[in-house]
Amino acid sequence: MKKLLFILVAFFWGSFLIGQESNSKHEKWEYILVDTGDVLQIALPLSGLAFTILEKDYEGTKQFAYSFGTTMAVTYILKSVTKRKRPENRNSYDSFPSGHTSAAFSGASFIQRRYGWRYGWPAYVLASIVGVSRLEGPDGYHHFIDVLGGAVIAVASTYLFTKPYTKNKLQVSFSSNALYSHVTFNYSF
Repeated sequence: MKKLLFILVAFFWGSFLIGQESNSKHEKWEYILVDTGDVLQIALPLSGLAFTILEKDYEGTKQFAYSFGTTMAVTYILKSVTKRKRPENRNSYDSFPSGHTSAAFSGASFIQRRYGWRYGWPAYVLASIVGVSRLEGPDGYHHFIDVLGGAVIAVASTYLFTKPYTKNKLQVSFSSNALYSHVTFNYSF
């Protein structure tokens, strides 16, 4: 848990400080949530990738690449096919699904699927902040269904390509009752 927390904080603040130069015109409090969503959409997938490297889980790195790549490919193909108008006042027709939400939930769902709920629930909370940030702002950047669609695409892609991580491939368990004693060996491939 400490590793994940360190990774998230490092990427969040690093990205936030870099983003402050480009977003210096946003001095109002209403933009803080939007700026946070902009940062977390990058920090969460990078945290998932960094976690695989710190754990020396190179199979996880490959699974992350497949799931994240598929998520982003499906997201941008759907954006170009659906051509849904954004709720804000500019003429932009790339609302469905939300790319920010897809990226954030791809990182969060990868962390949860690969390393369990112990690490996954904080990542999902942060990914949800990204989703909310896409609905906030002066006129909002996305409709609710756009945000939900991005999250669903990301989680589905992750569950398609990612398997839970086990450090110990060989597990031994023992059970007994009044009549029998059992030793069970499980080997994960």
